[in-house]
Amino acid sequence: MPKASLISIAAYAPSKILTNADLEKMVETSDEWIIKRTGIKERRIAQNEITSDLGTKAGELAIARSGLKKSDIDAVICATISPDHLCMPSTACKISANLELNFGITAFDISAACTGFIYLLQLAKALVESGAKRNVLIIGAEKLSSVVDFTDRSTCVLFGDGAGAAVISASDENEILDIHTASDGTQSELLITPGCGSAYPASPEMLEKKLNFLKMAGNEVFKIAVQTLTKSVIEILEKNRLNSYDIDFFIPHQANIRIIEAVKQRLNFKDEQCVLTVQKYGNTSSASIPMAINDAYEAGRIKTGSVLLLDAFGGGFTWGSALLKFGGKNFSEICMGTPYFNISGLKSITSISYN
Repeated sequence: MPKASLISIAAYAPSKILTNADLEKMVETSDEWIIKRTGIKERRIAQNEITSDLGTKAGELAIARSGLKKSDIDAVICATISPDHLCMPSTACKISANLELNFGITAFDISAACTGFIYLLQLAKALVESGAKRNVLIIGAEKLSSVVDFTDRSTCVLFGDGAGAAVISASDENEILDIHTASDGTQSELLITPGCGSAYPASPEMLEKKLNFLKMAGNEVFKIAVQTLTKSVIEILEKNRLNSYDIDFFIPHQANIRIIEAVKQRLNFKDEQCVLTVQKYGNTSSASIPMAINDAYEAGRIKTGSVLLLDAFGGGFTWGSALLKFGGKNFSEICMGTPYFNISGLKSITSISYN
């Protein structure tokens, strides 16, 4: 039976930066308070771009870095809670069209909030290892600025826009080792976007009550997240007979520095093992983990064979952990112009401007 491997990683961040100083002018808050409570210094905001645009740019680079041709991709799955359209078409369908992938390609969206990328990994792994597909493009893409109330200081300081993408392919080495996903729908109202669905259809009253915006009970979510994330990581490590020192990089969902630090300390991870990007991107939901992986990859930290532990918790509630060996080429090799890099000028998410 073939094994599934993550053979490339890429990301895209919009060029506009919204700083804490900018938010001080919009709501009653301060740079000191935001940093102390969240660790966030700035976040990216998409202008004249929608979620599929962000996902397309990340996906384009992920395919280029994989060494595959576009015609080799036989499925596209997008995780998002801020899709281009409420019902249809799926954001994945639009991305596949933007990328000019094969006519008739399998394309669909999933909604697992901040755990979206780990759910994507599980789906892609199953498709590849079953033999149903050989090369699956997975994308976490979010324009959360479209569902955030910028008069609500409890949420507007937290979220940003961006996208991350990866190609999962059949391989004999550096496989995805294990993935755990889970959910608990009994506490769904603690983190929710209430409106615009069948529960609260679009109406003047719904808009007046701002039910189209994300709502969060921050303190309750914080407590549940720390406990759940810690338990999830312990379970996947124990199942695979590994310890924290066996992990090269711990890459948690980038929601809040206090959550990340609490989980890190409980699991005895060292600072050099942890990847942090929350300070410059904020919480980008399903895009958070692939954007963080990409940051460490482009910095030359993650290399072929690096053992990665991913961990996420999000609305639903959903949560999950993934254990994998990185199966892509080293970033230094790609930048040297190997045959695996076939888009001239694309180097990193921080150097690309599409605006």
